[in-house]
Amino acid sequence: MNIEHIKAFLEVTTTGSFQHAADQLNVTQSTISARIKSLEERLNRQLFHRKRNGVALTTGGHQFHASAVNIVRAWERGQQVATLPEGSNALISLGVEDNHWARIVPGWLRQMNVSLPDGVASAIAERSDVLMEKLRAGLLDIAVLYDPRHCAEARIEPLTTEELVMVSARPRAVQTGVVPGYVFVDWGETFRAQHSMHFPGVFSHKLTIRTAAVAMEHILANNGSGYFLASSIDDDLKSGRLHLVEGAPRFQRTVFVAIRIDVITPEYIEKAVDALHAAIA
Repeated sequence: MNIEHIKAFLEVTTTGSFQHAADQLNVTQSTISARIKSLEERLNRQLFHRKRNGVALTTGGHQFHASAVNIVRAWERGQQVATLPEGSNALISLGVEDNHWARIVPGWLRQMNVSLPDGVASAIAERSDVLMEKLRAGLLDIAVLYDPRHCAEARIEPLTTEELVMVSARPRAVQTGVVPGYVFVDWGETFRAQHSMHFPGVFSHKLTIRTAAVAMEHILANNGSGYFLASSIDDDLKSGRLHLVEGAPRFQRTVFVAIRIDVITPEYIEKAVDALHAAIA
């Protein structure tokens, strides 16, 4: 089965048009049509309903879509592995919940240089749900995330426990209701539940920011407040740029590591996980 045919199928699915798919892939519309026709003949199933204003997936197309995504992802992963530099024996791919990049990845890379000098490392930052999808699809070997879902392809272990504290750019005590300048920093599903329990009656926030670094810049510039990792704000507390909000609850969060169990070089993966623990320590 030709990988270009599958990529054409996915592009047509995304754009809803043979012409738009052709534009995105820098080929002619007739080329896209030929690729889809060949794929349909190979599968013995029509994949698209042709309409005057575009196309829509058939039932068979919907059923094939998830497999097509996994095929392309596996191909891209295979290309990475096949083109490893001379003298390298394994590719270890790490995904990190994006608010933990600065805390984890630099130290992990330093540890990897020591413990796996013949390995090739790659790292990406994403939301936890996206990391879990990439791990399931085989695009990641290891993922550091919040609130992991069950995954038959991986084992999941606690990596560390962290504390989230409310800080403000100017001294203040905790308040109920909607607080001017408060930024809701989204630390995941468990944090949202904890926050709602301790601050009942606040069903929406004036400003929600997922990325902690962006939220921090905002509250410093606007005398705001929000929840941040206690380990990340020591210098700001000492300098007086930030202040702990008096009486605000503190939240404990567990960070997990999910590890693929069907990898080709398990001994390399275990060393990479050890490097994670060393980076956290």
